[in-house]
Amino acid sequence: MRLFEILLVLCCFALLVDLLFIKRSAKKTGLVLCIGSGVIFVVQLLVEGYRWQLLLVYIMTALFILIVLFRHSKKMANLKIGKLLKYCLSSLIVILLVVSSGLSVYLPVFNLPKLDGPEKVGTQTFHFTDQNRDEVLTEDQSDKRELMVQVWYPTENSNNNKRESLFPKDKEMFKKYIQTYSNSLNLPDFVFNYWKYSKTNSYENVEILPSTSPYPVVLLSHGMGTSRVLHASQAENLATHGFIVVTIDHTYSTFATIFPDGRVTDYKTKMTTVEDRREIGGIWTQDVEFVINQIEKLNSGAIESQFKGKMDLNNIGVMGHSFGGATAFNTTYLDHRIKAGVNMDGSLFEVENRDDINKPFMFIRSGSFKDWLVDFKKDKNPDNEITKQLSDELHIMKNVINQGGSVIYIEGTQHFNFTDLQFYSELIKLTGITGDINGKRGSSIVNQYVLDFFNKQLKGTGGNLIQGPNDMYPEVKFIDPGDL
Repeated sequence: MRLFEILLVLCCFALLVDLLFIKRSAKKTGLVLCIGSGVIFVVQLLVEGYRWQLLLVYIMTALFILIVLFRHSKKMANLKIGKLLKYCLSSLIVILLVVSSGLSVYLPVFNLPKLDGPEKVGTQTFHFTDQNRDEVLTEDQSDKRELMVQVWYPTENSNNNKRESLFPKDKEMFKKYIQTYSNSLNLPDFVFNYWKYSKTNSYENVEILPSTSPYPVVLLSHGMGTSRVLHASQAENLATHGFIVVTIDHTYSTFATIFPDGRVTDYKTKMTTVEDRREIGGIWTQDVEFVINQIEKLNSGAIESQFKGKMDLNNIGVMGHSFGGATAFNTTYLDHRIKAGVNMDGSLFEVENRDDINKPFMFIRSGSFKDWLVDFKKDKNPDNEITKQLSDELHIMKNVINQGGSVIYIEGTQHFNFTDLQFYSELIKLTGITGDINGKRGSSIVNQYVLDFFNKQLKGTGGNLIQGPNDMYPEVKFIDPGDL
């Protein structure tokens, strides 16, 4: 809960105590309590903003203030309530206040974790259209492939801009955005309305930090059906340590993608077979390759921007989560411009002719990977197509290790601990898509190992964490080739 929300709940309970236990003759106590509560009520609404989780607290606080103020009037003085009714009503009120407070705690207004790097972070969004590619995920044959791309970079923020909202600031765009989420989950729109208060650590459209040498670049792909929004903290973490990070929304494979003209696209991707996965994987791979083309144009000045000459195109990395992680592997293998890659808990969609990868690569898997590996080896059926796919994937991992790369897993994590979803609510753990590990701890571990990997591969520094086990991170386990 936020500061004034906590104070408002405390005031509400104090008013209730005053009504129940303070004598009516103590006018000054009630008056002071009413004034203080009223001030905090107004400040909370004006400074922090209304949210539906506290609706009962708002109603009760206003009601209690009125009752305390008027309790000395003749009508109120003559009002008699039996003890049983009095305490039943009080118990009900307390229960309602606890429920309202619980909702605000477990559906919090969250901000992204504070940065631990030396630089502030700027962000800028681009809309790119690939005129050479038809959009195959829509019925309109004239559609071309459009992508929204967000760039994160080191900055001084010399103009002292305010931190950027995590979700769209424009009211209409935000409304469309949360409508897409709510429709997908069959929930009312207002449920997600409080997301508008969540902040990043970044500043929009500020100048890039001057540097004597260009910054290495990392491209980041989200998982199937999610969004680049779920990887903002990872982008910020790399940017604060001197990288330019480019996050991609893979259109029609996200919950929602907002375009500058106000259009909001939703999820239209169908993947029911192995061939479907390969086809969509091919589209995503082409997305990444196209974005690299655009990065080259930004760097050369062919597309006018502040990034001219600021990007080190000899040191490009790529990373991703889930299907985006599989895309990171595929593009690392296919595109000579990519120097190194990271796959965060993604099963590969293409394993044919991929076992001779000779670039630095790292697989980071969730905590269930070791148990899954044991069960797979015990029960695998060599005649099953899926089993063959998984066997080929493990063979690729073994080759990655033999080539100097890494395969690790993090105990206590599950699939969505590699995204910012773990910050949205502690209730998400109940679904099993995040693990028992503390969300900020899990995020920090992933960020530290990804940073260490790209520092070594793209900057030529660091690399201590990815060499082997470290006492600071006992949750991280390294896989040996023999385990695969």
